[in-house]
Amino acid sequence: MINRRSLLSFAAVSLLPNMAFAADWSAVEAEAKGQEVYFNAWAGADNINAYIAWAGEQVKARFGVTLNHIKITDTAEVVKRVRDEVKAGKADGSVDLVWINGENFRVMKTEKLLFGPFAAALPNFAFVDTVGKPTTLQDFTETVDGLESPWGMAQFTFFGDGAKISSPPKSMIELAAFAKANPGRVTYPAPPDFHGTTFLKQALVEATSDRSIFAKPIDKEAFAAAAKPWLAFLDELRPSLWREGKQYPKSQAEITQMVADGELLIGLTFNPNEPANLVAAGTLPKTTIAWQHAAGTIGNSHFVAIPTNAKAKAGAQVVANFLLSAEAQARKNDLKIWGDPTVLDVTKLSGDDAKQFANLPAPGSVIFPAPAMLEPHGSFVPLIEAIWLDHYGKG
Repeated sequence: MINRRSLLSFAAVSLLPNMAFAADWSAVEAEAKGQEVYFNAWAGADNINAYIAWAGEQVKARFGVTLNHIKITDTAEVVKRVRDEVKAGKADGSVDLVWINGENFRVMKTEKLLFGPFAAALPNFAFVDTVGKPTTLQDFTETVDGLESPWGMAQFTFFGDGAKISSPPKSMIELAAFAKANPGRVTYPAPPDFHGTTFLKQALVEATSDRSIFAKPIDKEAFAAAAKPWLAFLDELRPSLWREGKQYPKSQAEITQMVADGELLIGLTFNPNEPANLVAAGTLPKTTIAWQHAAGTIGNSHFVAIPTNAKAKAGAQVVANFLLSAEAQARKNDLKIWGDPTVLDVTKLSGDDAKQFANLPAPGSVIFPAPAMLEPHGSFVPLIEAIWLDHYGKG
């Protein structure tokens, strides 16, 4: 696991001028004027599509850049398209900017399909919180190395009705005690649901004394040895779960509905702002509270990256820089617009820019955010899911 000193050192290096192509930002803006940027981004939510449309209006009016949202459902398909174009020697590729993180980024970085490093040369990168949010420099277990620019945050978060939960559990040990005191009112989704797997990763991290193992690949034999305290915890938790852990909900959405119906006391999400959004929509009561475990919960950042054969590299950098502006980040953070947490360190901003983030917390907001913990290496996921299925997935 990367330590704080390493992250600080990396951040210091990253803030140095980044090669000739990005040294003069005014030249980048001049080159970008008149370019069309084809932004391949997930299109599964109307509010996100509307936000991207707004960003397109802004970069067109301010910088003369036309932003075309290419609506996708699977980023892996974009990776394949870029790979095929590069192999074919196509210099003016069909993708100028892509919304990306995780395994898709690792593949593009490994196969040298990305332009850069460019991120630290973006003027607004100076305001990114690279210390309090180390996931802005570490994409799962892959160092970013300036090849993608952070855009938004996600962090494992719990929520429930504050009128029913006087003291929310702030660790997995406390959660087990809460479940024992409230049998049948707590559960988690069955993996491979993303939230269910994340719950299991969080439990594994908290049950492991030597967390350095999560920064590197692990094999089945080593995992079996490391997993013993984790399995002991899950064994202790299981009898207190909904339906005594003999059955699990299929999705996070199903659990959210069970919380809204009063069947469960605690829900979970990977978007810290989702509970407040659900309160605003009337799905959850105004007494809803949201919290994270005191020592930290698993988080990650999502990014934008520029393929090595992008036709509009300058325009793509201008768009990436605008997405890091205080205005764009505050709008994205707004629960009424999107509710996606910012990657910025608001304390670095000027007074007027900081005021854009100064709204009073809405009902359901996380009042005391905890540190974001780095994701375990990707090799852990299939092993976690396989051993869980063997022990708990058969009823």
